[in-house]
Amino acid sequence: MKEMVTTSQAKSRVAYLGNIKIDKDNVLRYLGYRPGVFPQGRVLSLLDEYIENVHQLLEPSYSCVIRNVARVRDSATLIEGPVIFRSEVVARLLKACRKVAVVVVTIGNTLEDMANRLSRDGLVLQASILDAIGSDAVEKAADLAHSRIEKEANREGLATSRRFSPGYCDWDISQQVKVFRSVGPDLATVTLTDTCLMVPRKSISGIIGIGRGEAVRDYNPCHSCDKHDCRGRRSAPGK
Repeated sequence: MKEMVTTSQAKSRVAYLGNIKIDKDNVLRYLGYRPGVFPQGRVLSLLDEYIENVHQLLEPSYSCVIRNVARVRDSATLIEGPVIFRSEVVARLLKACRKVAVVVVTIGNTLEDMANRLSRDGLVLQASILDAIGSDAVEKAADLAHSRIEKEANREGLATSRRFSPGYCDWDISQQVKVFRSVGPDLATVTLTDTCLMVPRKSISGIIGIGRGEAVRDYNPCHSCDKHDCRGRRSAPGK
């Protein structure tokens, strides 16, 4: 069976994603609405209108490279490149993995530019709704990219882990530099600032472990974390 990638073949690829289906409930959550509470009048009308037409503003794509996991020692993980990720959470995950997918996902600049233009024109409500839709869109784009990577891994009889991003758990945001270095120059139109923020802002970076068995698929550091009010907390498998 053909390997996903070998050490000598590791090369970043850019892929474009299809239509993104926006989840209205998620958008409302980003806007600050509690579950079961729905807006009325103008807010609801704008929300429906923007969701219906937002695809004209989306340019979803992702860059991905599959690299071999070379060595894990304490909180340091050496992957092919060579690049070292420093995080106990990442190390515990990748210790059970043969490979790791390093990914950068974006929906492009257009939606963000439009939201900024609306805000400058004093249309703060419209800008906020569009920004919230963009937040859901980039998460959906990341899910689609993850699904493609998972299908490729499954063809080899391998499983994929949850997606982990710098800035979560003990993986410091400064490690964005290592993620971008690992992906290489073929990034999906995303750049990194001196403070490790991504441009366009509606972008997601991270890793997905690839290996065999439940240890890879079900690994969830949230189960051993006492920070129950964390916005990034994940309880369901694969989320």
